[in-house]
Amino acid sequence: MDRLPGKVSREKLKKAVDEAFAEPGPDTKRNTRAIVVVLGDKIIAEQYAPGNDKDTPMHGWSMSKSVTNSLVGILVKEKGLDINAQANVAAWQNPDDPRHKITLDMMLRMSSGLEFEEVYGPFKDATDMLYTAGSMADYAAAKPLIAEPDTLWNYSSGTANIIARMVTDQVGGSLAACHKFSKEALFNKIGAYSAVIEPDASGSFVGSSYMFATARDWARYGLFLKNKGVWNNEKILPDGWMEYSTRPTPKAPMGEYGAMFWLNAGEKGNPDHRKFPSLPPDLYYCGGFNGQIVAVIPSRDMVVVRLGVTHDTSWSHEAFIRQVLDSIEAD
Repeated sequence: MDRLPGKVSREKLKKAVDEAFAEPGPDTKRNTRAIVVVLGDKIIAEQYAPGNDKDTPMHGWSMSKSVTNSLVGILVKEKGLDINAQANVAAWQNPDDPRHKITLDMMLRMSSGLEFEEVYGPFKDATDMLYTAGSMADYAAAKPLIAEPDTLWNYSSGTANIIARMVTDQVGGSLAACHKFSKEALFNKIGAYSAVIEPDASGSFVGSSYMFATARDWARYGLFLKNKGVWNNEKILPDGWMEYSTRPTPKAPMGEYGAMFWLNAGEKGNPDHRKFPSLPPDLYYCGGFNGQIVAVIPSRDMVVVRLGVTHDTSWSHEAFIRQVLDSIEAD
């Protein structure tokens, strides 16, 4: 943490990062593996657990969903993909099928109405899909409706993989084409050369859960988001895409979800009732299982990345990010 900007307290920032790696008790399992904090476009803090370093690819779990959103945005810009049109899913093409009404926008916002139980355990949808389904998209697309489309918010890795299949089909239908597209259209452009999204047995990438990247490359992705999809003066995402993606989904509680991004916007008409009350309401983030986060705070010009393998409730995103913010004098 050499040459920190004058408004950063070295001591407070170091304390926040050191505490992120500490175990508060003999039985806790925070298992923080990496921290990267970016202020403006500069890394001001970076630390790794033993056995990990700047070159270690790390599993993002459901942070992959946000990247899937970005790939959709690129297709909107480059191929004119219409997110408000009826979704091109083979199983839903019969006009008499009530799922025929589902749009890509509804799936991005987790309001498709499809049945899916986002629980990890024996015989649960998320586990069965991720570990037994040859085609995760087909598994999810076969689910019936539990509500009329666009009337219920239901977080679902299943719909994320239906979207991933749609992206795969748009770029050529093969695993090779999908890897080429994700690398050339996004990852290589932002310098995230370590990034890769693993496929399922059908050859479609697992857009819900299986992206790996180094901590620095996750931070690059966060910086790309903070810059509203612009990198080196190139517009990679369409105009307004990040505003769309971070606009609260009406049926999501506390304004906590947009289009594959978690939000801190707060309840409509009562913004103080929000997920992280002590953090700015413009914060939004990619979040993943076991405590993964890439948090973007536009009002503080900041990106905060934390990666780990947390098996209990001892880790708090809010407490850590609050400490980081308190180490930096606001403009």
